Amino acid sequence: MKQLWTGLTIVLASVLLTGCLFPEGQRAENQVPYEDQLQSVQSAVNQYREDTSVLPIQTRDQETSVFQRYPVNFRTLVPAYLQQAPGNSFENGGTFQYVLTNVEEAPEVKLVDLRSSNKLQDINRRINQYRSQNRYAPIEEAVGPGILSLDYEALHYNEMQTVPSPFHSDHRLPVHMTNSGELVIDYSLDIRHYIDEYGMGEFSEGDDLRWLLVEHAPFVPAHSKPMTVEEGEIIFKTEE
Repeated sequence: MKQLWTGLTIVLASVLLTGCLFPEGQRAENQVPYEDQLQSVQSAVNQYREDTSVLPIQTRDQETSVFQRYPVNFRTLVPAYLQQAPGNSFENGGTFQYVLTNVEEAPEVKLVDLRSSNKLQDINRRINQYRSQNRYAPIEEAVGPGILSLDYEALHYNEMQTVPSPFHSDHRLPVHMTNSGELVIDYSLDIRHYIDEYGMGEFSEGDDLRWLLVEHAPFVPAHSKPMTVEEGEIIFKTEE
Protein backbone atom coordinates (compact mmCIF):
# COMPACT_ATOMS: atom_id res chain seq x y z
CA MET A 1 0.00 0.00 0.00
CA LYS A 2 2.86 2.37 0.84
CA GLN A 3 4.41 1.73 -2.57
CA LEU A 4 1.05 2.44 -4.25
CA TRP A 5 0.70 5.82 -2.53
CA THR A 6 4.28 6.70 -3.44
CA GLY A 7 3.59 5.93 -7.10
CA LEU A 8 0.39 7.97 -7.12
CA THR A 9 2.19 10.92 -5.53
CA ILE A 10 4.87 10.86 -8.23
CA VAL A 11 2.28 10.71 -11.01
CA LEU A 12 0.27 13.57 -9.52
CA ALA A 13 3.37 15.73 -9.14
CA SER A 14 4.33 15.05 -12.73
CA VAL A 15 0.90 16.10 -14.00
CA LEU A 16 0.98 19.30 -12.00
CA LEU A 17 4.47 20.27 -13.08
CA THR A 18 3.87 19.61 -16.79
CA GLY A 19 0.51 21.29 -17.07
CA CYS A 20 -1.74 22.81 -14.49
CA LEU A 21 0.84 24.92 -12.70
CA PHE A 22 1.89 26.77 -15.85
CA PRO A 23 -0.16 29.58 -17.42
CA GLU A 24 -1.77 28.47 -20.67
CA GLY A 25 0.18 30.99 -22.77
CA GLN A 26 3.49 29.65 -21.49
CA ARG A 27 2.91 25.96 -22.12
CA ALA A 28 5.15 24.64 -24.88
CA GLU A 29 2.36 22.92 -26.80
CA ASN A 30 0.58 26.27 -27.14
CA GLN A 31 3.53 27.81 -28.97
CA VAL A 32 3.96 25.30 -31.83
CA PRO A 33 2.22 25.58 -35.24
CA TYR A 34 1.04 21.97 -35.45
CA GLU A 35 0.13 20.86 -38.97
CA ASP A 36 -2.75 18.68 -37.74
CA GLN A 37 -4.34 21.64 -35.97
CA LEU A 38 -4.10 23.74 -39.12
CA GLN A 39 -5.67 20.94 -41.12
CA SER A 40 -8.51 20.44 -38.65
CA VAL A 41 -9.38 24.13 -38.75
CA GLN A 42 -9.10 24.12 -42.56
CA SER A 43 -11.52 21.19 -42.76
CA ALA A 44 -13.94 22.90 -40.39
CA VAL A 45 -13.81 26.14 -42.41
CA ASN A 46 -14.41 24.26 -45.66
CA GLN A 47 -17.38 22.35 -44.24
CA TYR A 48 -18.88 25.47 -42.66
CA ARG A 49 -18.63 27.31 -45.95
CA GLU A 50 -20.22 24.39 -47.82
CA ASP A 51 -23.11 24.30 -45.34
CA THR A 52 -23.73 28.05 -45.01
CA SER A 53 -22.21 29.65 -48.15
CA VAL A 54 -20.35 32.12 -45.91
CA LEU A 55 -17.01 32.07 -44.12
CA PRO A 56 -16.60 31.74 -40.33
CA ILE A 57 -14.72 35.00 -39.87
CA GLN A 58 -14.82 38.00 -37.57
CA THR A 59 -15.54 41.38 -39.10
CA ARG A 60 -12.61 43.74 -39.76
CA ASP A 61 -12.65 46.96 -41.79
CA GLN A 62 -10.90 47.34 -45.13
CA GLU A 63 -8.15 49.43 -43.56
CA THR A 64 -6.90 46.32 -41.74
CA SER A 65 -3.94 44.56 -43.38
CA VAL A 66 -5.06 41.83 -45.79
CA PHE A 67 -3.13 39.31 -43.70
CA GLN A 68 -5.06 40.15 -40.53
CA ARG A 69 -8.39 41.13 -42.05
CA TYR A 70 -10.10 37.73 -41.81
CA PRO A 71 -9.57 36.11 -38.38
CA VAL A 72 -11.32 32.78 -37.90
CA ASN A 73 -14.37 33.06 -35.64
CA PHE A 74 -14.19 29.89 -33.56
CA ARG A 75 -17.50 30.68 -31.87
CA THR A 76 -19.22 29.74 -35.12
CA LEU A 77 -17.23 26.52 -35.50
CA VAL A 78 -17.38 25.13 -31.94
CA PRO A 79 -18.84 22.64 -31.21
CA ALA A 80 -20.59 21.76 -34.48
CA TYR A 81 -17.46 21.73 -36.64
CA LEU A 82 -14.67 21.61 -34.05
CA GLN A 83 -14.66 20.18 -30.55
CA GLN A 84 -12.75 23.24 -29.36
CA ALA A 85 -10.40 25.94 -30.63
CA PRO A 86 -6.85 24.61 -31.12
CA GLY A 87 -4.67 24.67 -28.02
CA ASN A 88 -2.16 26.95 -29.74
CA SER A 89 -4.82 29.50 -30.72
CA PHE A 90 -5.12 32.86 -28.98
CA GLU A 91 -8.68 31.95 -27.99
CA ASN A 92 -7.37 28.91 -26.10
CA GLY A 93 -4.33 30.50 -24.45
CA GLY A 94 -1.87 30.00 -27.32
CA THR A 95 0.41 32.36 -29.22
CA PHE A 96 -1.24 32.19 -32.65
CA GLN A 97 -4.24 33.81 -34.26
CA TYR A 98 -5.88 31.76 -37.01
CA VAL A 99 -6.72 33.80 -40.11
CA LEU A 100 -7.88 33.20 -43.67
CA THR A 101 -6.10 34.26 -46.84
CA ASN A 102 -7.27 34.13 -50.46
CA VAL A 103 -10.87 34.39 -49.27
CA GLU A 104 -12.35 35.16 -52.69
CA GLU A 105 -11.13 32.01 -54.41
CA ALA A 106 -9.83 29.25 -52.14
CA PRO A 107 -9.76 30.33 -48.49
CA GLU A 108 -6.65 28.99 -46.75
CA VAL A 109 -6.03 28.87 -43.01
CA LYS A 110 -2.82 30.56 -41.88
CA LEU A 111 -1.34 31.80 -38.60
CA VAL A 112 -0.43 35.20 -37.16
CA ASP A 113 2.44 34.82 -34.72
CA LEU A 114 1.51 36.99 -31.73
CA ARG A 115 4.94 36.90 -30.06
CA SER A 116 5.72 40.33 -31.48
CA SER A 117 2.70 42.00 -29.91
CA ASN A 118 4.30 42.85 -26.56
CA LYS A 119 7.38 44.35 -28.20
CA LEU A 120 5.31 46.48 -30.59
CA GLN A 121 3.16 47.66 -27.69
CA ASP A 122 6.26 48.66 -25.72
CA ILE A 123 7.75 50.56 -28.67
CA ASN A 124 4.43 52.29 -29.32
CA ARG A 125 4.14 53.29 -25.66
CA ARG A 126 7.59 54.92 -25.78
CA ILE A 127 6.74 56.70 -29.02
CA ASN A 128 3.61 58.15 -27.42
CA GLN A 129 5.64 59.29 -24.42
CA TYR A 130 8.18 60.92 -26.73
CA ARG A 131 5.47 62.68 -28.72
CA SER A 132 3.92 64.05 -25.55
CA GLN A 133 7.17 65.92 -24.89
CA ASN A 134 8.21 66.79 -28.45
CA ARG A 135 6.56 68.25 -31.53
CA TYR A 136 7.96 65.63 -33.89
CA ALA A 137 8.24 61.85 -34.13
CA PRO A 138 11.44 60.01 -33.07
CA ILE A 139 12.61 59.11 -36.58
CA GLU A 140 16.00 58.85 -38.28
CA GLU A 141 15.52 58.46 -42.03
CA ALA A 142 13.28 57.12 -44.77
CA VAL A 143 13.80 53.44 -45.57
CA GLY A 144 11.05 53.17 -48.15
CA PRO A 145 7.99 55.00 -49.55
CA GLY A 146 6.27 56.30 -46.42
CA ILE A 147 8.40 54.05 -44.19
CA LEU A 148 10.74 55.60 -41.60
CA SER A 149 13.39 54.12 -39.34
CA LEU A 150 13.06 54.95 -35.65
CA ASP A 151 15.55 56.79 -33.46
CA TYR A 152 15.79 54.12 -30.77
CA GLU A 153 18.28 56.13 -28.73
CA ALA A 154 15.70 58.91 -28.43
CA LEU A 155 13.27 56.26 -27.20
CA HIS A 156 15.79 55.25 -24.50
CA TYR A 157 16.70 51.88 -25.97
CA ASN A 158 20.32 50.74 -25.95
CA GLU A 159 20.00 49.25 -29.43
CA MET A 160 17.67 48.89 -32.40
CA GLN A 161 14.65 46.86 -31.42
CA THR A 162 13.72 43.70 -33.32
CA VAL A 163 11.06 41.00 -33.16
CA PRO A 164 11.40 37.23 -33.74
CA SER A 165 10.59 36.00 -37.23
CA PRO A 166 7.91 33.31 -37.56
CA PHE A 167 9.48 32.26 -40.87
CA HIS A 168 13.05 31.57 -39.72
CA SER A 169 14.03 30.81 -36.13
CA ASP A 170 17.40 32.59 -36.43
CA HIS A 171 16.06 35.83 -37.83
CA ARG A 172 15.34 38.99 -35.85
CA LEU A 173 13.34 41.56 -37.81
CA PRO A 174 13.60 45.38 -37.59
CA VAL A 175 10.63 47.54 -36.68
CA HIS A 176 9.94 50.81 -38.52
CA MET A 177 7.12 53.35 -38.58
CA THR A 178 4.90 54.70 -41.35
CA ASN A 179 4.16 58.37 -41.97
CA SER A 180 0.83 57.82 -40.24
CA GLY A 181 2.47 56.40 -37.10
CA GLU A 182 1.80 52.70 -37.69
CA LEU A 183 4.56 50.30 -36.63
CA VAL A 184 5.79 48.04 -39.43
CA ILE A 185 7.90 44.88 -39.33
CA ASP A 186 10.58 44.61 -42.01
CA TYR A 187 10.48 41.09 -43.52
CA SER A 188 13.25 41.65 -46.09
CA LEU A 189 15.56 39.17 -44.33
CA ASP A 190 12.92 36.44 -44.59
CA ILE A 191 12.08 37.29 -48.20
CA ARG A 192 15.74 37.10 -49.19
CA HIS A 193 16.06 33.70 -47.48
CA TYR A 194 12.95 32.37 -49.24
CA ILE A 195 14.15 33.58 -52.64
CA ASP A 196 17.46 31.80 -52.04
CA GLU A 197 15.64 28.68 -50.80
CA TYR A 198 12.74 28.41 -53.26
CA GLY A 199 13.46 30.86 -56.04
CA MET A 200 10.99 33.47 -57.27
CA GLY A 201 8.59 30.93 -58.76
CA GLU A 202 5.69 32.75 -60.41
CA PHE A 203 6.73 36.07 -58.85
CA SER A 204 8.80 38.74 -60.59
CA GLU A 205 10.27 42.17 -59.87
CA GLY A 206 7.57 44.57 -58.78
CA ASP A 207 5.33 41.88 -57.27
CA ASP A 208 4.48 41.91 -53.56
CA LEU A 209 6.87 39.24 -52.28
CA ARG A 210 5.16 38.91 -48.92
CA TRP A 211 3.02 36.34 -50.74
CA LEU A 212 6.14 34.27 -51.38
CA LEU A 213 6.39 33.84 -47.60
CA VAL A 214 2.72 32.86 -47.35
CA GLU A 215 3.11 30.35 -50.18
CA HIS A 216 5.83 28.38 -48.40
CA ALA A 217 4.94 28.74 -44.72
CA PRO A 218 1.94 28.35 -42.38
CA PHE A 219 2.29 31.99 -41.32
CA VAL A 220 1.39 35.42 -42.67
CA PRO A 221 3.65 38.49 -42.34
CA ALA A 222 1.66 40.49 -39.79
CA HIS A 223 2.22 44.23 -39.30
CA SER A 224 3.82 44.49 -42.74
CA LYS A 225 3.77 46.62 -45.86
CA PRO A 226 4.25 45.43 -49.47
CA MET A 227 7.83 44.50 -50.33
CA THR A 228 9.41 43.60 -53.65
CA VAL A 229 12.78 43.05 -55.30
CA GLU A 230 14.42 45.66 -57.50
CA GLU A 231 17.83 45.14 -59.08
CA GLY A 232 18.43 42.32 -56.62
CA GLU A 233 17.59 44.38 -53.52
CA ILE A 234 14.56 43.75 -51.30
CA ILE A 235 12.77 47.05 -50.82
CA PHE A 236 9.47 48.44 -49.60
CA LYS A 237 7.05 48.73 -52.50
CA THR A 238 5.03 51.84 -53.25
CA GLU A 239 1.43 51.02 -52.35
CA GLU A 240 -1.05 51.53 -55.15
